[in-house]
Amino acid sequence: MSQSVDETLEFRPRWGADDLLTAVAVDAGTGAVLMVAHMNADALAATLATGEAHYWSRSRRELWHKGATSGAIQRVVEIRVDCDQDCLLLRVEPAGPACHTGRQDCFYRRLDGGRLVMIGDGE
Repeated sequence: MSQSVDETLEFRPRWGADDLLTAVAVDAGTGAVLMVAHMNADALAATLATGEAHYWSRSRRELWHKGATSGAIQRVVEIRVDCDQDCLLLRVEPAGPACHTGRQDCFYRRLDGGRLVMIGDGE
């Protein structure tokens, strides 16, 4: 194995130029990808402190407690860190839809020959 491979057990997040990490939320029970969001240091700290997912809203430029207004809280079961430590995988137990449209996940369309096509639940 190459010496350049980072297998340290020290958590050293590699924040992007915008001071954010990408965070992918997946359903801990089904493995379905629910959403992709971003975390800054405050969102990560709040997530670790509460056990519920907090993100940084790039559009609103504010800390966002997922489900605080909708009730669709995401209880964090596990956080995994990718090899470069610039992306987090949150295994969550969702208390409702992940998408602001009311859908279970944010990936309800697929690209088909350059155009978007709606897909059904579970596809």
